[in-house]
Amino acid sequence: MTEQTPRWVTVLGSTGSVGTQTIDLLAAEPERFRIRALVAGRNAQRLAEQAVALRAERAVVCDPAAYADLKRRLSGTGILVAAGTEAVAEAAALEADWTMAAITGAAGLAATLAAIRRGACVALANKEALVCAGEVMLRAVREAGAQLLPVDSEHNAIFQSLADGNHGAVERIVLTASGGPFRTASREEMARATPEAALKHPTWSMGAKISIDSATMMNKGLEVIEAARLFGLAETQIEVLVHPQSVVHGMVQYADGSVLAQLGSPDMRIPIAHTLAWPGRLRTGSRRLDLTEVARLEFFPPDAERFPALRLARDALRAGGGAPTILSAANEVAVEAFLHRRIGFLDIAATAGAVLDAMGAPEADSLDQVMALDHEARRRAQEAIATACAA
Repeated sequence: MTEQTPRWVTVLGSTGSVGTQTIDLLAAEPERFRIRALVAGRNAQRLAEQAVALRAERAVVCDPAAYADLKRRLSGTGILVAAGTEAVAEAAALEADWTMAAITGAAGLAATLAAIRRGACVALANKEALVCAGEVMLRAVREAGAQLLPVDSEHNAIFQSLADGNHGAVERIVLTASGGPFRTASREEMARATPEAALKHPTWSMGAKISIDSATMMNKGLEVIEAARLFGLAETQIEVLVHPQSVVHGMVQYADGSVLAQLGSPDMRIPIAHTLAWPGRLRTGSRRLDLTEVARLEFFPPDAERFPALRLARDALRAGGGAPTILSAANEVAVEAFLHRRIGFLDIAATAGAVLDAMGAPEADSLDQVMALDHEARRRAQEAIATACAA
């Protein structure tokens, strides 16, 4: 990318946490980027504001009920407006140099796959793409010659630490976890935890779902699955360490004993900017890391007794097939139930584990199979929660 050749960009999930930070970076470099399409779930007001500010060619809202509002807000701007799941997939398939895939959950799978099949750079912030449909997505990457660029801070750190290309010499990688708001809490304290307490992440600013996943450490478990697929590693080659300072985001240990790590302030704009400018670099306003201020870097093994979600994810990865799809879907339902105070905090992992045990590891070789498993896992999780609430 040069200053004379702007990069065309599409943002899937532009109104979410990762999406809005991506928009901020794009707005700061108007000469370097042109916006092909912006896609949101249902927030027509914010989507319209973004589309006008960045002079996007197209704005798409997934929820058809928000279409009239979006069309009214963008009337007279010349920006194309569309709505619905088919329109989202169409936007993802438009010609663009770089696409941010940040639609959370299984809802983002079809759009992410459409972007991959176009064969360009896809910045992957939707971890479900590789957790739920890993084989489907990676096969499409190979066939289309696409480039996946990980946005998760941990996977982005590993990606940067593997920049010399010596993948065959990797002994193991380390993904770090902050430990979340309940890092030192007892099981009894976690059993009484409210949604408000679980949402108070000590270092990162994230959306509600990922914040709860961080509190249960399911987020880190799903990241283990994603890392295995993204970097072609065995489950035993991926270690997780609790690192409260959230300064070291990932490490790679090589066969010669060298360990390469990526460090930075806990700010998602840093990995987003890395993927946005890759293979170059993009200046950000992120706070610069001052190690003298940090003073101490601590690392602890995760507690499997208090945080069983990490074990469940490793079990699903070893089982293979559709097990990760089932775990992710059941967890999504359980997190939503917790946020609505229908179940307790410890019930999140218990519900996901029960559905995983019941369904096993069926085949998941196509997107249709993945979506069918996702639907069934959600149904079973909802049924289990309803039964528990009625008891």
